[in-house]
Amino acid sequence: MRQGFDNDKYIELQAANIRRRIDQFGGKLYLEFGGKLFDDYHASRVLPGFEPDTKFRMLESMAADVEIVIAINANHIQQGKTRGDLGIPYDEDVLRLIDVFRSRGFHVGTVVLTQYAGQPAADAYRHRLEQLGVTCRLHYPIAGYPHDIEHIVSDDGYGKNDYIETTRPLVVVTAPGPGSGKLATCLSQLYHEHKRGINAGYAKYETFPIWNLPLNHPVNIAYEAATADLDDTNIIDPFHLEAHGETTVNYNRDVEAFPVLKAMMERIMGESPYQSPTDMGVNMAGYAIVDDDACRDAARLEIVRRYFTACVNLKRTGNGEEQIERLRSIMKKAGVDLELPVIHDAAIEPICRLKTEHLNSTNRRLHSDETLIALSITSATDPVAKRVIDGLELLHGADAFFSVIISSTDEALYRKLGINVCCEPKYERVSLYHR
Repeated sequence: MRQGFDNDKYIELQAANIRRRIDQFGGKLYLEFGGKLFDDYHASRVLPGFEPDTKFRMLESMAADVEIVIAINANHIQQGKTRGDLGIPYDEDVLRLIDVFRSRGFHVGTVVLTQYAGQPAADAYRHRLEQLGVTCRLHYPIAGYPHDIEHIVSDDGYGKNDYIETTRPLVVVTAPGPGSGKLATCLSQLYHEHKRGINAGYAKYETFPIWNLPLNHPVNIAYEAATADLDDTNIIDPFHLEAHGETTVNYNRDVEAFPVLKAMMERIMGESPYQSPTDMGVNMAGYAIVDDDACRDAARLEIVRRYFTACVNLKRTGNGEEQIERLRSIMKKAGVDLELPVIHDAAIEPICRLKTEHLNSTNRRLHSDETLIALSITSATDPVAKRVIDGLELLHGADAFFSVIISSTDEALYRKLGINVCCEPKYERVSLYHR
């Protein structure tokens, strides 16, 4: 595949920029970490050359200075909220995250339960963490949040939250998913640190949208496609344009929340160190793009893939029509259309007849593992087939488009091969039950 992104350059630039931000605040920084830390497959698809664990590897380059705080919303524990990509509850994912961090040499200091109001499931989880030897702290709902600044930034607001004792210059605040309270955790800590006379600052690390790419760059539009269910929209940062005369890209929720966030920081620190939401960010991904055309092409494929994924979800569940309409609009903005069929039916039909007429199969389609077995047998005598088998590792990161929803067996096989799968929203057979 064409490489559009220099991974090593990114790690070097990103670590250096974070260190500069630590120094800016006198030696301590609370860094809100958005997105996925070590399984960021969206970034690896739209920025060819970006490895899924790149952000994790960047932190490893400064691991001795890093402390991890994991935030989880107590309401999410009570509701049994689940990660869609992994299919596990948020509370279990916190334990998974701790294991992964510790296995890579990171210090996990604390798990903070945000929005804690005595939820029974949260109490049970807190007890479980204590039994496992994991430090747990509680942050509470604050009346008037986020607009009653005077109350929020007071001893009756942030002041009632447990103080999280940290010992390292860079405190990475991460979470199993959105809505976990990362920002509120950072600001609460700033309040407590400044009450104790400790200099500390806040910054945000969010990969997308990439602030120094054009608003309608396909990579940024692909972010809108990825968050179509949240109705996020990329916009020009008006605060940055006014303060610095520079056009940058942010997304609507950060821009909308900035005036309140700025007011909170002014009350905590005396003055805000930032004049715009873009100022708060530390992302250097835009500087590591080395082939813009390759990234544009990859992002357009991702937009189409997101559309088909949403269509398949609608077919399976009956939900998501609004998301599909939004994705159609996003595709139009990116100038992309649906994929065209590549293999003609005339080439497939003889194989299908072999299965049904001679092998008594009721399913005309070959499963992918059956195809690979046939290919591997052929490779014993056919040098071309052998070249294909030997080249399977080259398919890692490739895109596969199907005219029907494929089986879970096929999907698992493609995942093992590292192939990105996209299906049209229709089943092969007209029936009510599908496996």
